[in-house]
Amino acid sequence: MTQQSQSQMDAPMVETEAKPGDGPVILGIESTCDETAAAVVRGKQLLSNVVASSMDEHARYGGVIPEIASRAHAESFVPVVSKALADANMDISDVDAIAVSAGPGLAGCLAVGVSGAKSLAWSAGKPIYGINHVIGHVGVTQLQFGDLPEDTLALIVSGGHTSLLRVRNIATDVQVVGSTLDDAAGECFDKVARLLGFPYPGGPYIDRHGQQGDPTALKVPMGLTQGRAGAEHPYDFSFSGVKTAVARWVEARRAQGLDVPVDDVCASLAHSVATVLSRKAIDACKRFDSHTLIVGGGFSANSQLREALAQAGRTAGIDVRIPRIALCTDNGAMVAMLGSNLMQAGVAPSALDFPIDSAMPLNRVSMS
Repeated sequence: MTQQSQSQMDAPMVETEAKPGDGPVILGIESTCDETAAAVVRGKQLLSNVVASSMDEHARYGGVIPEIASRAHAESFVPVVSKALADANMDISDVDAIAVSAGPGLAGCLAVGVSGAKSLAWSAGKPIYGINHVIGHVGVTQLQFGDLPEDTLALIVSGGHTSLLRVRNIATDVQVVGSTLDDAAGECFDKVARLLGFPYPGGPYIDRHGQQGDPTALKVPMGLTQGRAGAEHPYDFSFSGVKTAVARWVEARRAQGLDVPVDDVCASLAHSVATVLSRKAIDACKRFDSHTLIVGGGFSANSQLREALAQAGRTAGIDVRIPRIALCTDNGAMVAMLGSNLMQAGVAPSALDFPIDSAMPLNRVSMS
């Protein structure tokens, strides 16, 4: 277990703001990337939430190394799950079901979490749900905002995903409205951050520097918003060209011996990405007559995006629900909450031999 993991477990994040409610007790386990996480949820009440991260071990490489992440999951799995149960004043016999991320994600990381969860389920005689990690980012907002309206739009933004989902019923009916055609928003930020010399992960650095800069200093393109491409892909996203345009501008300045105004570069990039995401999300809400927009994923912690979405929602009369920062990044609470939805909807548990799916489609809520 890494030193960072141990310190996070010594002071686990325990949410206290969720409203009490009746419902099944679900143990949620998450291991799709570099966080080993576990949480216990009763209905829509979060009883515990423990996260151990191996991020420091990846920083020197400028990105997540799957083998390192998988080993960290194997080291952290038992301590993290034990801590989550202890914080909830429960043991495994008190749990009604176990939910675990089955995909999408890194295959080796998924295998560790799913194998551990299956072992727990088999030994304790508990049903298990292999859930879609991305859709979990939608479900976790229920811990803060309550039930989802019947027809909701969701914008999921993370390091690897930028997607618009139509959520008619989170347990049984999720449809993909739009997705990224190349780099996701988080990937775009990380690549520009590396160019600017920021450590990994670069998103928080771009956020902080962007707050001090001029968002109009650079003319950053807004992918898939103009002309024929925009018309053919009204709800899809493309950030590869954005990254390339910023990189060329920075490289040209350096070639001329000019200083690079880092704050302005960050502000202009953040403004472009936030504008595209908020515009397309609100347009999709109007197209599908949805009055609620759920926002989730680690990139939704970006301050410029949160502000742009809130303002766009107020203007359009759409309820934009962005969870507090602690619920944006990968965590066990989102897995447990989706498991709770599945169980309460009467969805059959997954077979004990269900496979992982590193490319799990976003219209599949759980494994059969």
